[in-house]
Amino acid sequence: MKGIRRSLAVGLTLVMAASLVLTGCAGRTEEKPTTTTPAASDPAKKPFEGVEIRFLASQHPWTETLKKDIAQFEAQTGMKVNMEVLAENNLTQKLTVELTAGTGTVDVFMQRPLQEAKQFEKNGWYADLNAFVKDSKKTPAEWDVNDFHKGPMQVETVNGKLVGIPLITEQEILYYRKDLFAEKNIKVPTTMAELEAAAKALHDPNKDFYGIVMRGQGNPAVTQFSSFLYSMGGDFIKDGKFAMDSPEALKALKIYGNLLGKYGPPGVLNMQWQQASALFAQGKAGMWVDANSLYLNVTAPDKSTIGDKVGFAMFPAGDKGVAPYSVTSWGISIAKSSKKQDAAWEFVKWASSKEMVLKTQSAGNPSARSSAWNNADGTKSWPKEWVEVAKKSGEVGKPADRPLVINVGKARDLVGEMITAAITDKDLENVVKDRNVKLNELLAEENK
Repeated sequence: MKGIRRSLAVGLTLVMAASLVLTGCAGRTEEKPTTTTPAASDPAKKPFEGVEIRFLASQHPWTETLKKDIAQFEAQTGMKVNMEVLAENNLTQKLTVELTAGTGTVDVFMQRPLQEAKQFEKNGWYADLNAFVKDSKKTPAEWDVNDFHKGPMQVETVNGKLVGIPLITEQEILYYRKDLFAEKNIKVPTTMAELEAAAKALHDPNKDFYGIVMRGQGNPAVTQFSSFLYSMGGDFIKDGKFAMDSPEALKALKIYGNLLGKYGPPGVLNMQWQQASALFAQGKAGMWVDANSLYLNVTAPDKSTIGDKVGFAMFPAGDKGVAPYSVTSWGISIAKSSKKQDAAWEFVKWASSKEMVLKTQSAGNPSARSSAWNNADGTKSWPKEWVEVAKKSGEVGKPADRPLVINVGKARDLVGEMITAAITDKDLENVVKDRNVKLNELLAEENK
């Protein structure tokens, strides 16, 4: 019996010794050097300690810029952000598969509202961010929703739901040859009439030089035609129906078609932005109308022979004033199926905060926040003249550059056929009447 007691005593002693060794090891593990900030080391400053979220992002310069600061966000919140970066088409495919499954595998994702918002909202894939933005406990006043430009926020709002926060914006502007305008004493166009007058004065096809170049290929031309449509007082859809047969839309089509038909280059019907910008960059056109985000294609020394001669101006006014598009090309959203929406919003709120937007814009990613545009660091990546035009365009711009429907590709094809008819001056009114009927059939099918 005594032998048994002695054996138990020895065993307990060994267990206690082992416990002390393990405790000592655990203590040493906790004392490893850390790179977190003093604030982040305080548990009270880590409301999402141990929470992991999954973020599906697009391959984009914005994403690359944000990546650099995610570790800091994780240190401050205790959250782990598992980010997957995909090519944009692959991103859409992956989102479609996983959000359809509704298993909650995606928490935050990037999306293209002009192409996907209607479909994603109809499918019930978006969390309504109004619930977070309007909650003062979750969103402090300094985040400032009113700092975002109105147009980009409008396109991120579908059926009253705020489906995303705008990240990247672009506007339609006029590029022109400053040297030729000065040489020929041509006024920089501020109206449609002046735009045509300048194109006429510059046009010299015998010398392989053309007054103006724009997208002429049907489907791709729709986005740039949109600003002509808005400036003349038209819109793709009015009162729930396509209105491309309205007097305003017909006038806009005639203006666009007349400019390219009379003063554009040969082969313009096959031109997308790549071909149009290349022709302007080669010094073969006096003006080019397209997105401001493409400016390096006509100014960078390795891409342009006339880069130092390029000027930037506001899109000219039509009958209803200046109305270029100012669109959100990328936004950030939360999946409705996410089981970690509070954590997801903390990340979205940080990524779209004034501080982070200033950083991403300083790296060359044009944002929708007024504060970034009004900060010298936020505009240092672009020419001063370009910045002034972008700021003004963002303030007055329309939120879409295409019909906001689910089957946007088919709708663009039909509007593109009208643009082709306008450029070739072939049976425009009958083409418009016929395609508008088809557009409304498409819309009726979607609304079933």
